[in-house]
Formats: sequence, structure tokens, C-alpha cells
Amino acid sequence: MGSISFDNVGKVFGAGAGALVALEGITLTVADKEFVAIVGPSGCGKTTCLRMVAGFERPSSGNISVDGKLIVAPGPDRAVVFQQFALFPWKTVRGNIEMGLRNKNMSLAQRMPLVDAALKLMNLESHANAFPHQLSGGMQQRVAIARAYVLDPAVLLMDEPFGALDAQTRVVMQEELVRLARLNPRTVLFITHSVEEAVYLADRVAIMGRRHGRIKAIVDIKSVRLAEQWDQLERIEDVMEQESFVHLRSSIWKSLREEK
Repeated sequence: MGSISFDNVGKVFGAGAGALVALEGITLTVADKEFVAIVGPSGCGKTTCLRMVAGFERPSSGNISVDGKLIVAPGPDRAVVFQQFALFPWKTVRGNIEMGLRNKNMSLAQRMPLVDAALKLMNLESHANAFPHQLSGGMQQRVAIARAYVLDPAVLLMDEPFGALDAQTRVVMQEELVRLARLNPRTVLFITHSVEEAVYLADRVAIMGRRHGRIKAIVDIKSVRLAEQWDQLERIEDVMEQESFVHLRSSIWKSLREEK
């Protein structure tokens, strides 16, 4: 189980006259195996939300919990995928994927089946012995995602994971993530600047306002996706051409434009 709960969360950086209110009054629940994307203007606090769930930052007020357990530090129930792939350049694909398992003191016999399964999940079997510099950006991000999945986390935290990729590779990775979300679901908190990406991937989209980092609206995507049978469409462009997709995208863009 991996439900996430923000309970009236605030975050202030600094103190006194120089204090910066990054977040204020954030209340949000992400259900177990739900995919929630957060969009908003630069500097609105999206990444700060994710970092607090990861345990890298502590709230100034309020609480964040996973399955009712208060988050006070990073933990094995949460894995993070960053925009920069952060792979070890001296290790092979297999070596990078198994690093987290090594840190858990698992034996070779315990690690290998799990690494093999992660390689298969991300279609990386033929690249298992390659080094990061031999891979494209999209392939490197596949490795980063496999490294997160192999730990079997309840919660997957993704901070602009496709932001460093070219447009074509980004589309391929979006389609890949949809495949993963259906095949091996996790609770996902996904940060992005792309409204199209958020609508395509998420069950719900949380829209953040610029001032004092508040959630100004939450848009339900899943009910529309199921009703309109988007999952029956093979290509992302086919989904994005649907009238229902265009309406949702326009509605979210309108809300974001009000923040400028």
C-alpha cells in the first residue's frame, strides 16, 4: 500500500524579513496506486512537495505521511526518478540497477532475479552490459526508472523525468510510462511543466498557484479517460486529438494562465 497524505502542509525557507513562503495550506491525498501529476508556474513549490514526500525536506508546518506513517526521512517505501539520470558512469546498466539492492545487503543470488526482471520490464535486456555513455538519453532514463522499480517501492516520485529529453524521445518515454502504469502500477507523484504530459499520464492533475504555493484546483482525468476509452488508442497523438483531451488541456491551461 502506498497512499500519500498532505495535511495542511506549509514550507518556509529562511526566517524573519527574508523568509520565503514556498508552500501554504497544502492538503492532498494520493490514493494507493493512483497517478497524480502536479503542474504550476516555475517557483510555485512543485518540486518542494516531492522533496518532502521523499524525505529530503521537512515541512515547516503540517504533516506528510505514507500509509499513515509520518515521513521524517528517506525510506525504502519511496523511490525517486530525477530529470538528470544520475547514473554511475563507471557501472554497466546491470550494475546501476542493482546498486540499491547491494545497499540493502542482498546476496548475489537474491539480486540477480530482481535485476533480470527490471531489465525485462524496461526492455533493457540487450543493453545489460552497456555503460551509460553508450546509451541515448531515453535509454539512460529507462535505466533510472528500472533502478527505482527494482526496489519495489510503494511510492514512485518523478521530478520532471523527461524534461532533459528531445521531443521525440519524450513521447516514447511517456508511452512507456503509461505501459508501466498499467502493467506494474505504483502510487506515482509526478512533477511536470507540460500540461499535455500531465493529462496524458495522470489519473488526476493538481494545479498549483504561484502565490504562497497553494493547490488551486484538482482535475479528474481518469473518469474521462475510461469513459472515452483512451487506453484503446495505441499512439499518444491519437489520444491528444480526442475532443475530451483537448477540453481538459484547455481547462488546465486557462487555470495556469490566470497565474501569470
